[in-house]
Amino acid sequence: MEAPEIVLDSDQQRAAERLDAIASRLGKRWQFRNRAKAARGLYLWGGPGRGKTMLMNRFFAAVPSNRKRRYHFHEFFARLNAGIHEYGAIDASAAALLGDAELICFDEFHVHDSGDARLVSRLLDLLFARHITLVVTSNYPPERLLPNPYMHAMFVPTIERILEHLDVVSVNGPRDYRTLSERHTGFAAGHYVVGQCEVSGTVELPVAHRMLHARALENGELTVDFAELCGIPVSAADFLELTREIRTWVVCEVPPLGTVPPDWAMRFVNLVDVLYDADLELSIFAEVPLAELGGEIALVPDLYRTLSRLGELAEPVNLESR
Repeated sequence: MEAPEIVLDSDQQRAAERLDAIASRLGKRWQFRNRAKAARGLYLWGGPGRGKTMLMNRFFAAVPSNRKRRYHFHEFFARLNAGIHEYGAIDASAAALLGDAELICFDEFHVHDSGDARLVSRLLDLLFARHITLVVTSNYPPERLLPNPYMHAMFVPTIERILEHLDVVSVNGPRDYRTLSERHTGFAAGHYVVGQCEVSGTVELPVAHRMLHARALENGELTVDFAELCGIPVSAADFLELTREIRTWVVCEVPPLGTVPPDWAMRFVNLVDVLYDADLELSIFAEVPLAELGGEIALVPDLYRTLSRLGELAEPVNLESR
């Protein structure tokens, strides 16, 4: 059976046309080996579930070259930081990751932390200096990157560089397409349960030079309490490392996120991002329905994206046990 034709909304159609134009310019550049100037890039931004990643993936697959790289930004940043420790400098780390790439695609581009902002600024300088075409998706327009009013000014020159090299297109239609998904594999094979997780036990798992105390770890499935997983200082890179061995995740006793420290909620955001991008099954045992989980989402960047992604899990149900 043939896959149904994808009908693009007006925002998606406009973005697709811009991406097609970039692909055409890249083809001509590579055909004539004109490396002096990169094809102008594109910055797609909009709310979660608006089709940005789908458009990028279609574009990336259609570009006929092996000099292209696509990264989820969490993944790239984790590898960039690991390379800095290995090589001793961001330039060397970035060079190892970029190789001979002439096209770089970043999915879920964001900047929330001043330390990350400095690395992002240097990374973009390297990309633009090498005439690499850049295409990114983001939940934020460029002017809202690093939104903290006490730190935003330091990032303004980098925002200006982004606008100098990338066209900005909004993909922010009225529909969250994730709410229409009927797939039940990978991430979406999990469940959102309002109730208690009856799995019990104690297993110690080393993570980020600390010991994580989980309920169970067996056959690649981890069962762990929210406080144990998100209450210790772990990063998205640490979650990425755990996904090498853990393919199914069960997080118990998830409270309303407005009742926990913002850094705990931010780690939960990172966890969901990592598992969603890796398409690994996640089940949640929460104290409240999904509609009540978010709390004051303005306090935690990207939490609204997390709630959208959790909406792909099976309908919230009340269960006594798993």
